[in-house]
Formats: sequence, structure tokens, C-alpha cells
Amino acid sequence: MFMGELTGALEAVLFASGDPVSAQQLMEIFGIDIESLDELVEALQKSLDERGSGIMVQHVAGGWQLATRQELFNYVEKLTETKEKKLSAAAMETLSIIAFKQPITKQEVEHIRGVHIEKVLAKLIELELVRELGRKDVLGRPILYGTTDNFLKCFGLNELTDLPDLPTVEIDDKEIEQLTLIDENQ
Repeated sequence: MFMGELTGALEAVLFASGDPVSAQQLMEIFGIDIESLDELVEALQKSLDERGSGIMVQHVAGGWQLATRQELFNYVEKLTETKEKKLSAAAMETLSIIAFKQPITKQEVEHIRGVHIEKVLAKLIELELVRELGRKDVLGRPILYGTTDNFLKCFGLNELTDLPDLPTVEIDDKEIEQLTLIDENQ
């Protein structure tokens, strides 16, 4: 097959999958190496751009996927007539802690947030944004939680290293002393 036929075949495979397809899977499907795959993906994106397509090739969750161009999302949203699912502030805070600190236990998240998170955690698991990763090797063997590929897709990330760096907070000696006094009084 020449590049033109492979471009159409790549589009068909990505369309049929719906979910991200890894580079390894695509190389096996087409019998090509990584350099040829990169050229093929680029050729497909160029073809979509040239014809003014409403879709684009997106590298997300460790694979390639066809996605609606952002500037056209409002049309698709009207078609499906679905309401945008929004996470509560508590859910976003919990999800952020899990994303940046994973693997992490429920108790560790509760310690950071200062509140119980059973319902919020259950909702994040239901939405497939968080999953169980295993158990921590300590007394009681609490469950460890982390994010999912669905989390990466929802936030447009290819991998967790694409998360922004957490800001550093500088605390002077006087603030440390005040925090220590607060802890001792509790």
C-alpha cells in the first residue's frame, strides 16, 4: 500500500476504535516503524486540515485518536443535547490531590483536605476518573488510588508528566513556628 491508501486506512482505524490507539498497535496493524507512523499521522492531519475537516488527530492518553476540533464543539454539543457534566469544587480538589500525589490512599487525601471524601471518591470512581491501583504495604493495607486513561482524555493530557508543576510555597521561620504552635495546641 502506498501512503495515500495508508492515510485512509489510519483514519478508518482511528474512527472505528473511538478510543486512543497506541503507537505500538498502529505499527503492528500497518506493519511500519515509528518514523513511518509519525509520517502517516502527519499526512492524515494534513489531509484533514486541507479539506477543512471538523475532526483532527489528537495524541492523548498514550495513543492516537480522532477528535472534534475545539472550535466546532458547540455544534456537536447541540446535536447531542447533553448537559456538560461539571465536577463540584470538592470533587475537583480531591481529583487534583489524587492526580498530583498518586498513588495515594483515601486517608492521605482526607488528611490533606481535612474532610471525609467517601462520596466524592465514589463519584470519581463512577465517572472513571479515578481507580484502585492496589494496596499500600502498611498495617491495614489501605487501597491506593490513582487516575485513569479517561482522566487523561477528559483533561487533554497525553501522560501524567503533562500535568503542570505545583507551585512552590516558601515559608519563613516565623510561619513555621506559628504552625508548630497551632499543632501543639490541638
